[in-house]
Amino acid sequence: MELSFNQGTIVIRGDARIPNSSWDERSKTFRAMALYYRDITDYLKNSGISYTDNVLDLLPCPELKSTIELRGYQQKSIDAWIQNSNRGVIVLPTGSGKTVVGINAISLLNTPTIVIVPTLDLLDQWRSKLQEEFKVDVGMLGGGKQEIKALTVSTYDSAYIHAARLGNKFGLMIFDEVHHLPAEGYRQIAEMFASPFRMGLTATYEREDGAHSEVNRLVGGKVFEKKVKELAGTHLSPFRLQKIVVELTEKEQMEYERNQGIFVDYLRKNNIMIRSPSDFQKIVIRSGRDPNAREALLSRNKARDIALN
Repeated sequence: MELSFNQGTIVIRGDARIPNSSWDERSKTFRAMALYYRDITDYLKNSGISYTDNVLDLLPCPELKSTIELRGYQQKSIDAWIQNSNRGVIVLPTGSGKTVVGINAISLLNTPTIVIVPTLDLLDQWRSKLQEEFKVDVGMLGGGKQEIKALTVSTYDSAYIHAARLGNKFGLMIFDEVHHLPAEGYRQIAEMFASPFRMGLTATYEREDGAHSEVNRLVGGKVFEKKVKELAGTHLSPFRLQKIVVELTEKEQMEYERNQGIFVDYLRKNNIMIRSPSDFQKIVIRSGRDPNAREALLSRNKARDIALN
């Protein structure tokens, strides 16, 4: 049995049928998404099947050691992640030190790591903090840069574009603002990387469309969470939440009712009831092939924007 990496997939040469793989007629081999690399090797080991592993081709990596001391809740989040076999999502409020948690994970594993972020601002922030802590050059993938190093920070867009060629170069993936990952295109990043260790960081785990359920498959489930109120007054500033209701103008009210009416009419005509995020996700899926569903969804979004403006 031989395993190798090819453009975001694991090529399996041998007689045994491996879970999560399917037959590829062109190459006359079984293939699996690179995402399942760790599951495949675990299966082969547990089954006593001998194999040659040529999947990972990790970048040369300097010593990556951090001297940052973690706060109590940060250490508990790392402990929970380690107990889940170095996989999973950590949910912490903004300002509570998610970057520090990621840096500690890099230090613990001391393996080539790619950090994936949604914006160029975060790309610059992560790169500066990594260079400051580890005293090494940090690569950038995004904003016109294509510098690949043992520590690399990439935007989601650039990671998606280059996943097929970089998918076996890193042992650890860190997804900052991981709630972006389940988006239709971005999820292929996680699917085309073979990295056995994965961490998701976010302050807002749940998505309105229910797609956060995909994060469990792509990164690992939620392993630790702290809410704002649990840290307020100690590690975060105390706060007071006050809601101020503002009436819509007459023009806004008419526009809101018109758009909301289009959405509600579509639900009624198609006997659709929304009782959970998965019900809403079905409408999103239908909008790809049903113009009326798309119009209803766009109208619902317009109404929501008016209400929350």
